[in-house]
Amino acid sequence: MSGSLPFYQKHHRHYDHGYRSRETESKLSQYQTSSRYTAGSSTSATRTSRGLKVSSHSGLEASRLSPVLKRAKPTYLAVDKENQIIGYVVPIFRGSQEFGFSNTEEARVRDTSAYMARRDLFTSGLEMERSEQISRREAMRESAERISLNKRIHEHGEHFKRMNEDSLMHAPEFVIKPRSHTVWEKQCVRLHCTVSGWPDPRVVWYKNNVAIDPIGNAGKYKLESRYSVHSLEINRCDFDDTAQYRVSAMNSKGELSAYASVVVKRFKGEIDESLPSPRRASTEDGPVSEYGINFQTHIVDKFGVSFGREGEIMSLGCTVIIYPALHHYQPEIQWYRDDVLLSPSKWNHMHWSGDRATLTLTHLNKEDEGLYTLRVTTKSGYETYSAYVFVKDADAEVERAPGAPLDVRCLDANKDYIIVTWKQPAVDGGDSILGYFVDRCEVGTNHWIQCNDTPVKFARFPVTGLVEGRSYLFRVRAINKSGMSRPSRISEPVAAMDPSDRARMRGTSAPWTGQIIVTEEEPAEGVVPGRPLELQVTEATKNYVVLSWSPPGEKGLEGVMYYVEKCVSGTDSWQRVNTEIPVKSPRFALFDLAEGKSYSFRVRCCNSAGVGEPSDPTEAITVGDKLDIPSAPSKVVPTRNTDTSVVVSWVASSEAKELVGYYIEGSIVGSNVWEPCNNKPVKATRFICHGLITGEKYVFRVRAVNAAGLSQFSPESEAVEVKAAIGGGIPHASPAPPYGITVLECVCDSMVLAWKQPSFIGGADITGYFVDYREVIDGVPGKWHEANIKAISERAYRVSDLKENKKYQFQVRAANMAGVGIPSLPSNTFLCEEWTIAVPGPPHDLQVREVRSNSLVLLWKPPVYQGRDPVNGFYVDIKEEDAPEEVWRGVNNKATEKTYIKIKNLKEGERFVFRVRAQNKAGVGECSDVTEPVLALTKPGTKEIEVDVNDDGIISLNFEYGDLTPDSKFVWSKNYEEITDQSRLTIETKGNKSKAIFNTPGEEDIGIYSCLVTHTDGASSSYTLSEEELKRLLEVSHDHKFPIIPLKSELAVELLEKGKVRFWLQADKISANGKVDYIFNEKALSQGEKYKMNFDKNTGVIEMIMESLTPADEGTFTFQLQDGKATNQSSLVLIGDVFKELQKESEFQKKEWVRKQGPHFIEYLGYEVTPECCVILKCKVGNMKKETSAHWYKDGREIKSDEHLGFTEGVLKLEIAQISKKDAGVYEVVLKDDRGKDTSTLNLTDQGFKDLMNEVFSFIANSSTPLKITSTDQGIRLYTFVSYYNDLLQVTWHYKDSAIAFSDRIKSGVVGEQLWLQITEPTEKDMGKYAIEFNDGKGGLRRTVELSGQAFDDAFAEFQRLKAAAVAERSRARVAGGLPDVVTIQEGKALNLTCNISGDPVPEVTWLKNDKEITSDDHCILKFSSGKFASFTITGVNMSDSGKYSILVKNKYGTESGDFTLEITEGTPDLGVTSYSTDAEGNVVFGPNTPKERMKTTVTGIKKQKRKGDSVTKTLQMEKVEDKDKGKATVEPKASDSEQTEKAKEEVAEQPLTADQSEAPEQPADRVEEPGPVAETQPETWSESN
Repeated sequence: MSGSLPFYQKHHRHYDHGYRSRETESKLSQYQTSSRYTAGSSTSATRTSRGLKVSSHSGLEASRLSPVLKRAKPTYLAVDKENQIIGYVVPIFRGSQEFGFSNTEEARVRDTSAYMARRDLFTSGLEMERSEQISRREAMRESAERISLNKRIHEHGEHFKRMNEDSLMHAPEFVIKPRSHTVWEKQCVRLHCTVSGWPDPRVVWYKNNVAIDPIGNAGKYKLESRYSVHSLEINRCDFDDTAQYRVSAMNSKGELSAYASVVVKRFKGEIDESLPSPRRASTEDGPVSEYGINFQTHIVDKFGVSFGREGEIMSLGCTVIIYPALHHYQPEIQWYRDDVLLSPSKWNHMHWSGDRATLTLTHLNKEDEGLYTLRVTTKSGYETYSAYVFVKDADAEVERAPGAPLDVRCLDANKDYIIVTWKQPAVDGGDSILGYFVDRCEVGTNHWIQCNDTPVKFARFPVTGLVEGRSYLFRVRAINKSGMSRPSRISEPVAAMDPSDRARMRGTSAPWTGQIIVTEEEPAEGVVPGRPLELQVTEATKNYVVLSWSPPGEKGLEGVMYYVEKCVSGTDSWQRVNTEIPVKSPRFALFDLAEGKSYSFRVRCCNSAGVGEPSDPTEAITVGDKLDIPSAPSKVVPTRNTDTSVVVSWVASSEAKELVGYYIEGSIVGSNVWEPCNNKPVKATRFICHGLITGEKYVFRVRAVNAAGLSQFSPESEAVEVKAAIGGGIPHASPAPPYGITVLECVCDSMVLAWKQPSFIGGADITGYFVDYREVIDGVPGKWHEANIKAISERAYRVSDLKENKKYQFQVRAANMAGVGIPSLPSNTFLCEEWTIAVPGPPHDLQVREVRSNSLVLLWKPPVYQGRDPVNGFYVDIKEEDAPEEVWRGVNNKATEKTYIKIKNLKEGERFVFRVRAQNKAGVGECSDVTEPVLALTKPGTKEIEVDVNDDGIISLNFEYGDLTPDSKFVWSKNYEEITDQSRLTIETKGNKSKAIFNTPGEEDIGIYSCLVTHTDGASSSYTLSEEELKRLLEVSHDHKFPIIPLKSELAVELLEKGKVRFWLQADKISANGKVDYIFNEKALSQGEKYKMNFDKNTGVIEMIMESLTPADEGTFTFQLQDGKATNQSSLVLIGDVFKELQKESEFQKKEWVRKQGPHFIEYLGYEVTPECCVILKCKVGNMKKETSAHWYKDGREIKSDEHLGFTEGVLKLEIAQISKKDAGVYEVVLKDDRGKDTSTLNLTDQGFKDLMNEVFSFIANSSTPLKITSTDQGIRLYTFVSYYNDLLQVTWHYKDSAIAFSDRIKSGVVGEQLWLQITEPTEKDMGKYAIEFNDGKGGLRRTVELSGQAFDDAFAEFQRLKAAAVAERSRARVAGGLPDVVTIQEGKALNLTCNISGDPVPEVTWLKNDKEITSDDHCILKFSSGKFASFTITGVNMSDSGKYSILVKNKYGTESGDFTLEITEGTPDLGVTSYSTDAEGNVVFGPNTPKERMKTTVTGIKKQKRKGDSVTKTLQMEKVEDKDKGKATVEPKASDSEQTEKAKEEVAEQPLTADQSEAPEQPADRVEEPGPVAETQPETWSESN
């Protein structure tokens, strides 16, 4: 069948060793073709290419259009005959003439061309033919030379390969693996593969693991093997040929398999489309038809649960009945153990007799224990049957020795070590297993060698000391103190070689490209390899460490090998581990490491060029077992199953790494004898324990196992009686039919269905559901077909392979452990068409939980059909059961994102129904099915979840239910999702109570926790763990876990009298059993002379008293309290300055106690400032008696002495009024009597005096009145009054928050208790905020006033007014010198009176007598000179001159008058003239004619001196004065007589005048004889007598 040869084999060099001769034939044929030309042809010089189909010419023919061949351009594309590119080619050798022609060829071409040109011109045809023959001979010779050279090169390469040591004796390797095919029916298909190996491997083809016999199926299969290319041809494929095909290549070095699948498809319409697809052989409606053949398969005479013992032979068999029975038809028989397909071996023999399938276990071992399944497959489907096989340990050779280990495997293999693993046995013989011994045996011998001298406990051991390239078997034995176990079953053989060598033997697969091109890459010689990459520790135990890494990134290097180095942590010394031979593979195991030490590792590459740089070192790793023994399982729950078996379930170990499985043990209650229920670990958390005694009560326990060892046993389960779980009088053990089938989603070829759980589940949990469907055509339903073969646990299922726009009905059946129940009623007819609505479909699986009288919880599942957008919320509707559809009302106004809701405010005793709608962005979708009516009533005995914190601080949720059934289970959920991961919550159930324990409570645990009890009438409850509740529980947990004795006060220290030191604390609550340990610097103290301890358990006061402190007492004092489990302690650190201060204070208190035995100061000397700014020095004294005296000293000088104080305790005071600098000094008070003395000193110098004055200043400042504004004739004045002024007081005036710089215009001063600021001639620039600040050494006090706006305007106007009034006052006419009130003179004498006149302008002077103006004449001379002096002279006084005289002065600013009365007496004439006058100061001046004896006359009086700053106010009488010039009267002020008299008396009393009092008799006090003093100093009386 050359025509069927695949194209890729036609170009494969290994297909036919005769390819060299074909190449020669091709050369000759091309040469012959090129010789056929005519004389005028231009194509006579045709040449071929190099002729190699895999060469750079790619098989293309040379051009025939040119007589001269051109040099071809090199290309590295590989092409087939049709010039299709199939890959790239890297040439093996590169010569100088890689492509084109050699030198001789080029010369020949040139000669030939020249000759042809000459021939055309000069020669005949004969000569031309002779030349052509010569050219042909030369071309053939060169072509033969090239072929011979290629042959020698190829033979040299083959010889080199045969001589290469690595190529000798290697396992089979697939150069090309078979590829999978999909073909149509009745077509042929051929599977090809190319296999290498030495010796030549034997190749066998399998179909579904059954060897293909071409003789038994003549014409169907054709096998070919030529030159390492093997093929399987399947003729006229039909549907039965759809299978997995395996090709196995085997030689003495090993076996290797490759797989390919063949799928046979049929054209649509060739068969009856109404026939269903292949399904199970046995259905309710009859057998399934395929191609008109109906097979019914029945498995009868089944094997049951079997029990065997190690070393025995066991056969499992079943009778298989297939109808109709075909003579040569053979079903496919497969045996499985624990769902793993079994293959024939020396341990397993399989036989099919035509009607009976048998599996024989030739030598039972515990590895053979498990669930065995027989699968019978026909063209119409398959049937299965399963039963469990238990294998017990053989009798121990030594009594109480452990059972044999099992499942010995080789985990890793290298040329110098192999890691062997095994599983620990379930039976330890009653004593703990001490360890294991590993034995090895070289294949082909029976000599077993023990590999380890001491037993290893870890179920993994590296075996060393192997011979590279040899194969070994291994076995393991266990040992305890009683003896050695039997050996385990031997392992599969394994060769001691590097993984890299093993990989070359096993072969690799690559994607098919259509052409295999073998090339060689030239290695990069002389290049040192780089660093290895990704070095890591993949496995570490206390016996060995395994390293793995990646080769360096460079390619094309010489053969790279590796050196491994180690370094102890903390050092820089690297030591090479494999010093003798470097390893070839990037994996290495290190042994002989010191346990407990930390190491780092690194790797170097090496080749013939040298050793490369080291890799990055690993992290430090400590040698030791990194795998811990798993924790014990928990919550073992047994459940009745049959009358000889019990179902045991448990909670997996919370901490279990690399878990191998679990061992279950059972014991009859009261016997205390435990028997293993399984001898091979099971990984599930549920196991059926068979072989139990009916009617007995058993308890069970479980433990986990991994390579590190066996865990502790779990707590024992509750006792369970062995009897059948269901049946027992129940009419129907299988479940009732489901109901309420609805469609959740529909697409073009499938529908998602949902249904409700059966009302009666048959006394056992429902294990799954089966769905059937049938097509409805024109209202006529067809046959039922199974939608699922395997039971589904959810109440929703997608039925696939439906036809679009067809109508279907569905039915559902429920199944439990008793069997499959009857189907439900057919559903409504549904049309299979794709939903395109935008809104979501209906939610489904509505469930009601936690029904109470006024609330319940509703759960649902989201819709399967989401609509155009994802679902973003749900709405819940409610109505009463009997209410019409119109009264549906919403429970939630805002959509909830959760799939549960708690509905509150229900009416007790009312029945309600509910429905749910989903929404997305497009809107609200279709309603779900309505729930069953729910009665809002709390059932009797309902309990809620209770939270508890035990004494160990463990927080748990507890739920109790009284009416449990044997099948009831507690199901805990978080946020109404069942808790399956117990990493955060551990669930324990015992009896009718279940507990959920928080492992490590944290924020991740916040949520709603609920508990549901199955197989009840819906018993459930929930508990909400909020953030606040979690915080509270954590605080309670901490208090319970670490109970402390509460303290009212922490450890403190205080000083007692005499300087004693008291350490004390007070406990809030402590029992009579409480005790205290007194610790100082971590050393216990005891009662003694130095320490006095006291513990008052009634008050909780604990104290320790020390007489005094010494330097050795510096440190930490601790009181440790213990009261049962509760503890507490309190410490006080007394070191450094703290201790020194306390010690100093203790010594001081001791001295104080001594001091207080006599008179002493209770309060030492201090001072107090009164509001009147008086300073009082005071001290409080005590223990006084009558003999005690107190002496006050200032600067060492006694200033006061108090003797015989009449009080026992009192206050001594010393008052200082109007304190000043002279009061500064050191004050001292000394108390003394016969008992001793005490001294108190107060330093009032420097800073002390300054502090005192600052306090005085503070009182002064606080007494200041608010700053006020007034006006004067000079400007505006700001002032404040204080209660007392001190010259040391410092004040600062501010303007706009800046200190004022004083000048002639702005001044400040003090008048009495008034402090003022004078602004002379103010302007608008002076407007602003003014303040006076009193400095008291602290913060000071500031008074402010705002001089702006209306305040400034008013003050400025008043200033202007006063200024004008002052000017007028200064310039008005006035009588400056005073006139006497009364002048008495003797008749005939001359009288001369002179007074001073002032005024600007100069006033007019007018004299009046008896209010009538008089003028100057000879008798009365009136003069006014220099504008200042006015004189009144009477030359000779007579009686007519008596009367009242007045002087009136006047200018434009005012008028003033002066009056006197002239009294004339009779007398003798005088010899002279007496004249009186007063000067400007008011002094009496005698006239020049006054006799001397007159001048001796004494006038008694005192002139009153004005004090600077005194203000004199006069009350003037208003007189009408006729203005002669203007003819109008003016009112002028005039001093009243009484004022003038009083003033005169005052001034005369103050001014003493001397006169001869003996010559003149006494005169009345208000009269004078001579003119008196000037007007400014008015005397009371002036008198003169002859």
